[in-house]
Amino acid sequence: MYRYSVIIPVYNRPEELDELLESLSRQRYKNFEVLIIEDGSSRPARHIAEKWAAHLPLQYFVKENTGQGFSRNFGFARAQGEYLVVFDSDCLIPEHYFEAVEAHLAHTPLDAWGGPDRAHAAFTPLQKAISYSMTSPFTTGGIRGGKKRLGAFHPRSFNMGISRAVWEKTGGYIITRMGEDIEFSIRIHELGFRSGLIPEAYVYHKRRTSLGQFYKQLHFFGRARINIGRFFKKEVKLVHLFPAAFVAGTVFWLLSWLISSSLFWLLTGGYLLFFGLIFLDSLRQNRDLNVAFLSMAAAFVQLWAYGVGFLEEGLKGNKKQNPD
Repeated sequence: MYRYSVIIPVYNRPEELDELLESLSRQRYKNFEVLIIEDGSSRPARHIAEKWAAHLPLQYFVKENTGQGFSRNFGFARAQGEYLVVFDSDCLIPEHYFEAVEAHLAHTPLDAWGGPDRAHAAFTPLQKAISYSMTSPFTTGGIRGGKKRLGAFHPRSFNMGISRAVWEKTGGYIITRMGEDIEFSIRIHELGFRSGLIPEAYVYHKRRTSLGQFYKQLHFFGRARINIGRFFKKEVKLVHLFPAAFVAGTVFWLLSWLISSSLFWLLTGGYLLFFGLIFLDSLRQNRDLNVAFLSMAAAFVQLWAYGVGFLEEGLKGNKKQNPD
């Protein structure tokens, strides 16, 4: 039986941490510890950590704000497990998670792994729509956690595990924000470590609770992809240009009315077809008309925000960034 160390950076999210720790307390596999890293929060979660200390082998640390990447390094340096597992605070962990990881590692050893994310039945319709958008092939999200994807599998830090050897060899994250998990995963792969997807090791990822918050998050993701390209030029692939092309195409569609009404209506038909497919696919998956309608809005926000962030950061030049 492997021992796992769960690293959870927290910044002003005590309520989310409470739900995450509750889900960890329900794990059927018990050989793990939990390290909570309070990253300079103005709303500390000490009372939440104290609440669950009787139910989980738990340590709570407070440090100055340095961002999620360096906060994870702080936890790695203090962890005792053979494998180090990172969860975002807005995740819920199904009770079979560590059983699934343990079983997978027994027949397919890995140095690093990641798992998919799903929408929990208790999520709001908007959260389910955002989850759909972030995992749908219509918005490029489906290539991240599916069995069919482009290139090597790169785990993301909302649901990621590494061996102690990976931590000791890499030194962890070298940037703390703006694509830090992608950079880390690429470096793990380039050092020859074996990484892979464990489909059964999924988490329920709440993500954002409003389209405005979702816009800010995806705008940052678009910027982050350009930043990753500054470290690894080959990691900006054709698929990453799709949201930027969507932005350009949307602007052209709106301007096409000034050029030709027939062109405008032709392009309008294309947009209706695209978002109609999103509606039908979301309806097929979620069996909920409200979620299906919201999925179209979430998909538009995702593509537009990512594309705008991608274009804005691309115009800034080649300086590697690690913003506040």
